[in-house]
Amino acid sequence: IAVGLLTGWAARGVLQTPSPVVASVPGFARQAAIAHVVYSPELRHPVEVGANEEEHLVRWLSKRLGTELKCPKLGSLGYDLVGGRLLSGNNGPVAHFMFQDGKGGRLTLYVSAQRGEARQTAFRFTQEDRVSVFYWIDGNFGYALSGEVSRDTLLQVANLVYKQLNP
Repeated sequence: IAVGLLTGWAARGVLQTPSPVVASVPGFARQAAIAHVVYSPELRHPVEVGANEEEHLVRWLSKRLGTELKCPKLGSLGYDLVGGRLLSGNNGPVAHFMFQDGKGGRLTLYVSAQRGEARQTAFRFTQEDRVSVFYWIDGNFGYALSGEVSRDTLLQVANLVYKQLNP
């Protein structure tokens, strides 16, 4: 009986289900990648509000998120605004802006409120399948820039977006 008890006690670690590992990538960055995959291939309805109504789009999304949003200008890097939409996130409404280059390649900017203490800005990178994502938290908002582009290209765009949102 003693040998059985000792063997059972020693084997308990092998037989127990391991506890899940908490992902180091915040939920909003993964949600941004998913939103990019869902909406960027759309040809007829990639956005709710088109670039021709940019002022209305920014006011509407600002009101829904409870902050003054800005839509970055990415023309210097070859990307023009397609438009945007309102999405639902874990912490409430999310602003989702879409940009497109001359070859039809698209980038999306996902902006969501973050709960808890305001944090300092630091760029982070992740990749979900073919979608690269640079994300950062600035104050009480999380930003995630997604696209099927190289890390270097996306970093260049992320730097421009950050500079324009924080002059």
